[in-house]
Amino acid sequence: MRCTRFAWGVSALRIAATASFVLLSTHVNAGLFEDEEARRAILDLRQKFEAYKVESVQNMADGVKRASEDSAQMQRSLLDLQNQLEVLRTELAKLRGQDEQTARDVAEVQHRQKDAAQSLDERLRKLEPSRVAVDGREFMAEIAEKREYEAALGVFRKGDFVNAQVAFVSFLNRYATTGYRSSALFWLGNAQYATKEYKEALASFRALIAHDAEHMRVPESVLAIANSQIEMKDNKAARKTLEELLVNYPDSEAAVAAKDRLARFK
Repeated sequence: MRCTRFAWGVSALRIAATASFVLLSTHVNAGLFEDEEARRAILDLRQKFEAYKVESVQNMADGVKRASEDSAQMQRSLLDLQNQLEVLRTELAKLRGQDEQTARDVAEVQHRQKDAAQSLDERLRKLEPSRVAVDGREFMAEIAEKREYEAALGVFRKGDFVNAQVAFVSFLNRYATTGYRSSALFWLGNAQYATKEYKEALASFRALIAHDAEHMRVPESVLAIANSQIEMKDNKAARKTLEELLVNYPDSEAAVAAKDRLARFK
């Protein structure tokens, strides 16, 4: 009986030990299993982290590359824009230069137009008759008419009596109705007298008197007729002319000279 109990006790102990061992083994195995899972989880996390790092680095590299490309594109765009701005500046400078040249051309044209208008006005004024006063008479005369008369008179005053005759004859033929006619005839007669063309001088002085008996040069012309008659040895005609001068123009300077001439005849 005791043996049976002892055996049973031993068996119970064995069973208990076996159970304890099984439990311990199970616990150990469970611990080992959990460590393996943890390691695998850690490895998986490491792999994911490494993959994430690689992906992050790649993404960063791609981002840097894109940023670099974008920066390069922006620089190219800015360069293109600067080139376009430079072209626009050049074109604007050309336009400004053209505007300035156009303004200068317009100013030059306006200046020329002004000069042309002034020149035209001057030519028109030269063509328009103007009032002149000669030998106590006022009348209208063209600029060219006045110029030619004064030119002929200038030749006479230089003592070139031959050419003075040519100039006065030409003038009288050109301006038949000129207000200078009486004065021109007077100086023509004097030029003819100076070259001893006494008949021609008589004709010129008489033409003056017939044309304008009230002209201030008439008393001198009458005296010049008498002098021409004296040079032609026609003293009778000269005496008569001098007497008429004293009667018709007693207060003239020519009358004083006429008295002296008459006294010589006596």
